[in-house]
Amino acid sequence: MNPPVGYTEDDLVEQPAIALLGELGWETFNAYDEFEHGLSPLGRETRADVILTTRLRAALLRLNPNVSLEAIPQAMAELNCNRSQMSMAAANREIYQLLKNGVRVTMPDPEGSGETVEVVRVIDWDDPANNDFLLCSQLWVAGEMYTRRADLVGFVNGLPLVFIELKAAHRRLETAFTGNLRDYKDTIPQLFWPNALIILSNGSQSRVGSVTAGWEHFGEWKKIGSEEEPGRVSLETMLCGVCTPARLLDLAENFTSNSRYEKGD
Repeated sequence: MNPPVGYTEDDLVEQPAIALLGELGWETFNAYDEFEHGLSPLGRETRADVILTTRLRAALLRLNPNVSLEAIPQAMAELNCNRSQMSMAAANREIYQLLKNGVRVTMPDPEGSGETVEVVRVIDWDDPANNDFLLCSQLWVAGEMYTRRADLVGFVNGLPLVFIELKAAHRRLETAFTGNLRDYKDTIPQLFWPNALIILSNGSQSRVGSVTAGWEHFGEWKKIGSEEEPGRVSLETMLCGVCTPARLLDLAENFTSNSRYEKGD
């Protein structure tokens, strides 16, 4: 039996989430028909691409006015290289270090005496407004054998740092982990190599974790402003507490690395 109009996952969970993230400062884009008219508005060449190179290039040029132009494509290639032979934890750790510390690029010395190293900054951690925040809904991603459609993916400077899986309000939240998330990580692992945070929600219950976390390590987020405020478990609390641009960058830079790799590769 189909749920009545107005009571679907899209109506009750996804659309309010998109609207709220828009209010928090994210540009929003429905990617369901991304390739309907040929060229992708996101600049992806194929559905297997998970880095939005047009936005990444623009961000790197903006954040690195003093590096040589030749260093930008090299930094992009390093971020976008195929890490399929690595474990997910190792691939995620490697990209995290590039995001946190910048991409080191070796360039010929302009004086002709050897080489120089330039560091290309990927994210402006100090000024959130200097970054590009894009939320894509219904994003198709192709793996080696299967294609999957992600509910919401948050891109920062063209990199998919936030993954949000939504379930209908009447569904058990744990199925978002045991069913959907495990399948996504198996079939489209490249989407999670740059990931900083994963959010699972059915509207009333929400949990947040990392790419290597088991279900028991996904936690609730109950407060937004201060420890003194009453705790409230909801998707709204989760998104405001985690996905406000300044809060997200603080979490990604300073609070995710230890828990993310605590179990090793």
